[in-house]
Amino acid sequence: TPVLEVGPGMGALTRWLLEDGHDVTVVEIDTESVDYLRRELPEPQPRIVEGDFLRMDAAELMPGDGQFCIIGNYPYNISSQIFFRVLDWKDRVVCCSGMLQREVAQRLAAPEGSRTRGILSVLLQAWYDVEYLFTVDENVFNPPPKVKSGVVRLRRNGVDDIGCDPALFRTVVKTAFGQRRKTLRNSIRPLLPPGAAVPESPLMAMRPEQLSVEQFIELTNLVTT
Repeated sequence: TPVLEVGPGMGALTRWLLEDGHDVTVVEIDTESVDYLRRELPEPQPRIVEGDFLRMDAAELMPGDGQFCIIGNYPYNISSQIFFRVLDWKDRVVCCSGMLQREVAQRLAAPEGSRTRGILSVLLQAWYDVEYLFTVDENVFNPPPKVKSGVVRLRRNGVDDIGCDPALFRTVVKTAFGQRRKTLRNSIRPLLPPGAAVPESPLMAMRPEQLSVEQFIELTNLVTT
């Protein structure tokens, strides 16, 4: 499966991917890093795309309609945006691995009932099996960051139809976590038609972090009925 590396920097991970025989494309926003990669990476070089990953579409980065994997040591400040992009491309991205701030990585894999569970936890877990693999101590970096890092792995779970409207599902999840201290009875009220009664369901007494993906799907279908 072809691999897209986001933010290769000086190419430490890129070299390993090439040595392991992967078909690699890298996307890098920093011009100096791009120049370095073109000068220093061994032949045959990967396809090097200069640009902002968050402003590009899948067809620009990986031409055709084939499946691919995304990997990278993701910049902490945009890591959540990267995973929202993975969701947008879920029909093509079959796996995604990377290192990011530990707390964010743990949140992606957080199960129902976890206080750290959030919007991305639910949205990603609807389409991917998400694993928190291991923690990377800050002292292995020079200079060391002020936070620990964590490595996660996402594998497409084979679900093509989650059993509700995917766009409304995303809206329901975002709305619920937007007022995470409220019970769902109160937080989802704005999604109901004017004057409509809140559906009768035990879910309405729960808070968003308590719900599984399946329960959020059930909630989405309750909002549409």
